Amino acid sequence: MHLRPHLRTRLRHLALAGAALALVTASMPASAAAGPGSGGRDHRPSDRGLSAVVRYTEYGIPHIVAKDYANLGFGTGWAQAADQVCTLADGFVTVAGERSRHFGPDAAPDGSLSSATTNLSSDLYFRGVRDAGTVERLLRTPAPAGPSRDVRELMRGWAAGYNAWLRKNRITDPACARAGWVRPVTALDVARRGFAVSVLGGQGRAVDGITAARPPAGPPADGSSGAPDPGRTAEAARKLFDVSDAAMGSNAVAFSGAVTADGRGLLLGNPHYPWQGGRRFWQSQQTIPGELNVSGASLLGTTVVNIGFNDKVAWSHTVATGVPLNLHQLALVPGDPTSYLVDGKPERMTPRTVTVAVGGGAPVTRTQWWTRYGPVVDRLGAQLPLPWTAATAYALNDPNAANLRASDTALGFGKARSTRDVADVLRRTQGLPWVNTVAADSGGRSFFAQAQLLPRITDELAQRCSTPLGRAVYPASGVAVLDGSRSDCALGSDPDAVQPGVFGPARMPVLRDAPYAENSNDSAWLTNADRPLTGYERIFGTVATQRSLRTRGGIEDVAAMAERGRLTVSDLQRQQFANRVPAGDLAAADVARACPAALPNDPEACRVLAAWDRTVDTGSRGALLFDRFWRKFTGTVPAAQQWLVPFSAADPVRTPRAVNTAAPGFAKALADAVAELRAARIPLDAPLGAHQFVVRNGQRIPLSGGTEALGVWNKIEPVWNAAGGGYTEVAHGTSHVQAVGWDGSRCPVARTLLSYSQSSNPASPHHADQTRLYAGERWVTSRFCEKDILRSPALRVVVVRD
Repeated sequence: MHLRPHLRTRLRHLALAGAALALVTASMPASAAAGPGSGGRDHRPSDRGLSAVVRYTEYGIPHIVAKDYANLGFGTGWAQAADQVCTLADGFVTVAGERSRHFGPDAAPDGSLSSATTNLSSDLYFRGVRDAGTVERLLRTPAPAGPSRDVRELMRGWAAGYNAWLRKNRITDPACARAGWVRPVTALDVARRGFAVSVLGGQGRAVDGITAARPPAGPPADGSSGAPDPGRTAEAARKLFDVSDAAMGSNAVAFSGAVTADGRGLLLGNPHYPWQGGRRFWQSQQTIPGELNVSGASLLGTTVVNIGFNDKVAWSHTVATGVPLNLHQLALVPGDPTSYLVDGKPERMTPRTVTVAVGGGAPVTRTQWWTRYGPVVDRLGAQLPLPWTAATAYALNDPNAANLRASDTALGFGKARSTRDVADVLRRTQGLPWVNTVAADSGGRSFFAQAQLLPRITDELAQRCSTPLGRAVYPASGVAVLDGSRSDCALGSDPDAVQPGVFGPARMPVLRDAPYAENSNDSAWLTNADRPLTGYERIFGTVATQRSLRTRGGIEDVAAMAERGRLTVSDLQRQQFANRVPAGDLAAADVARACPAALPNDPEACRVLAAWDRTVDTGSRGALLFDRFWRKFTGTVPAAQQWLVPFSAADPVRTPRAVNTAAPGFAKALADAVAELRAARIPLDAPLGAHQFVVRNGQRIPLSGGTEALGVWNKIEPVWNAAGGGYTEVAHGTSHVQAVGWDGSRCPVARTLLSYSQSSNPASPHHADQTRLYAGERWVTSRFCEKDILRSPALRVVVVRD
């Protein structure tokens, strides 16, 4: 019998896949067949080295199969290195505290693992973490307060897989080919990277303030007390911790079976994350037969699926409004600025002297100062100074500095069979540092929880123990500044909390089984506009306050979808790329009517604005003009003057509204936008995609979507370069999108997109393939079940071994 070449190739693929699976199954310990309840207790590391089977399908998505957690970690580390070795290696240089040695002390890190503004500041912090043995102590902490054995095995395997890839492959990515800083790593390095992600909202936000804090040499030169101004500090803190206006964020919505076509749940997850650097997502499927089978996206360098789905449950995360830190204002001992008083008794600060190697220069040595509350800081961000004076210093408390449990939370989600299991995982692990969770299941349930690990700042404690600075800052921002001189101002503990000084799960905002549960980075209050959540402490977020345009637009959209009912995965896909502009619906008509008076000599601009379709599709004409105007208007006109109808808590989705075209600055913003486009020789009616694009391997790829200012669900934050033709790159925005439902079979109905593609290596075939899909508003049909994986026309099977 003669077989056509493509059929012979398919049969070889099937035979190899079958042989690989047989290898995995035959070597699988009996405990793996016990199902999810076994928890991996009987899994043993192989004495003969680690291995995994990696089956690649379309767009370079790996489906990793292994017999236990160490081997699964091995396959995951190998496959991540194959796609992202340079980005991963750069991150390991960061957590080793060696950026100054390799890249110079004054250059800036990519911001993925901390807010440090220079390599030296980053190194001083992370070298301090290493010298103090912080992560080693967390790894030794028994579960549930510390990481589980399964997670530790994943870390061990991940490091071995990454190292094996380095040994056996030549790096082709020009970002690090032949670079001396690409080196093998250990499981401890993997854990240190996880620690950095956990403290991003706390110590990671204050790295410059931790490493620069110095005892005062004398009184302020200007003769002042040096104390921060409460009003200015409160406003700076509000802006710093305003998640709704942050660079990153996310949308997610879960629909219950009450509004779907088949009574099963639906989930649309749309996280907004950086398109470059170490906080990118990476897609995979992880399988231990009989134990775990989950598909989704991982933050680079993590061992688990952070956002994803299985055959029963799907979940996503959104950056939450809870403030994962607080400050303690220290009363210093007169004449000794490195000692502070607690109940009238002096306590000495603990110095941590850290030395950092600097390439081409002498090592730099600095001392950090630590207290019972945490490190002394002299700022939170450039705009929020906290001066260390002869009388006062500020110490930062970050409970996530004792939290290495986020991977256990994600692993638990991957095994969950219902949203009830998701809630139970959150209760048991308490590992999420700065995100909400939105989930749906095949039984028709929806779920939302702001289950963050937050310092236990009750409103009563803030009222009783805030310093004068704290009384201004806490209501405005949720950042508590407590009196550190009183032991009765300690944070205390909840009985259901996994560690001291944090809220237990019973105190957290939760919404179960609502027709829809939606979050776009505002507080939990309007997760469902018909069932508002209240009763939580201020540190979690606000109640009855103005929502962002993205939240308002999102609620309008999903509430209308729920009202319409009979929803399917296709409806989720349409929502993702509807590209409706809430700011345009609210303001475009008024702007067009006011335009002739504002621009009496420019009828063309007014015609373009009037004709705009109020979307940010690539073909939308007038979208670019409105976008540039709206940024200028909202960036220069005070918020209180932008609208004629003010915000009302009784009508939070429809207010504020009616743009104030008489506001000082309106006409100038419009004129400046027109002048800007004309100076760049961009036609006012140019289609958006002609001037909103990215370039990959020399090819221009037009993009739809819009910015936070416009309130667009399909959010992208592109970089304006008028000389280069408009928006010529994307800094952050829509990243790993998943639209998930179920149809009663064993296979979830899932469509996914990774907007920036799997690999940052321009030599990879998967450097821009999904970016082109994203530009065309097309999706990847997930191959979750074995039959679908084996039918992939792109199937490639790799057996990886240590």
